[in-house]
Amino acid sequence: MKIAVFAGDGIGPEVTHEAVRVLKALHLPGLELIEGDVGAAAYRKHGHPLPQQTLDIARSAGAILFGAVGDFGCDDLERNLRPEQAILGLRKELALFANLRPATVFKGLEDLTTLRPEVAGKIDLLIVRELNGDVYFGEKAIRTLPDGRRQGYDIMSYAEDEVRRIAHVGFRAAMGRRKQLCSVDKANVLETSQLWRDVVLEVARDYPEVELSHMYVDNAAMQLVRNPGQFDVIVTGNLFGDILSDQASMCVGSIGLLASASLSEGTLGLYEPIHGSAPDIAGKGVANPMATILSAAMLLRHSFGLEAEAARIEAAVARALADGFRGGDLGGSDGTVAIGDAVLARL
Repeated sequence: MKIAVFAGDGIGPEVTHEAVRVLKALHLPGLELIEGDVGAAAYRKHGHPLPQQTLDIARSAGAILFGAVGDFGCDDLERNLRPEQAILGLRKELALFANLRPATVFKGLEDLTTLRPEVAGKIDLLIVRELNGDVYFGEKAIRTLPDGRRQGYDIMSYAEDEVRRIAHVGFRAAMGRRKQLCSVDKANVLETSQLWRDVVLEVARDYPEVELSHMYVDNAAMQLVRNPGQFDVIVTGNLFGDILSDQASMCVGSIGLLASASLSEGTLGLYEPIHGSAPDIAGKGVANPMATILSAAMLLRHSFGLEAEAARIEAAVARALADGFRGGDLGGSDGTVAIGDAVLARL
């Protein structure tokens, strides 16, 4: 069980440390943790946000536990040297094309969301986001038009095989849940989305038990706050998935509670909290590590098939929340280490 640990920037090292404590507490046979530098920390040390030695560690591991990258002090760097290129580079180099982001309201936290408790309490959904295509990886530049005006452009595109493989992930996820899949696109105005919808319909023939629906992204954003309980699994592209998954995090109470998995065709995966590096609170010991701890649970489940151990971690987090342990993101005053201790005690 070789796990690469890339803590990164800001609060990344603090929250990752607590997740590592939880992994070690399980006494997993053959567990090996190897650390590597990413993001601004790697740039300052090696001159690049994703140095070759880090990439080599990632390729040799069975899974990656990732903290966060981002540093305001690097905003003036060339785009290819900015901290965020570490996570984008890992996704590309390791072919991590499928991002799974579950969103569920923990019992007792219904009053902490921005939605009415009776609405928020029904949230139990999974967003499946494609990671290797769309505008994030398309041709992009700023150019000068003949009349002297500057113009920025980013090309959105998907090949049918890219849509097909993420659609299969979405359908398989729905088969293991409530057998409902909502494909989110913007087919009324985007040719990229029209291809997306056509391919999803083709893949649907392989999953007759799954109820498939389609929704434009603007309507999906509205429905997530109007009636989020209607969703089981959502499958969508890179840009739309980025936006909708962050929206879903606030619907459940805090971005500090949401884990994610970025998966390849095989068992290799990268697991990270969906919150950022939060440089404003870095080093203060107040960040909520629960999303990273829950990411470690997803790591055990998806890369190593350890369902029982993953469920133990998730139950320990749920019990800690039920017993009143709250970080500042949830209106409480418990610090990073205190929350980690609470989860460990309940493990």
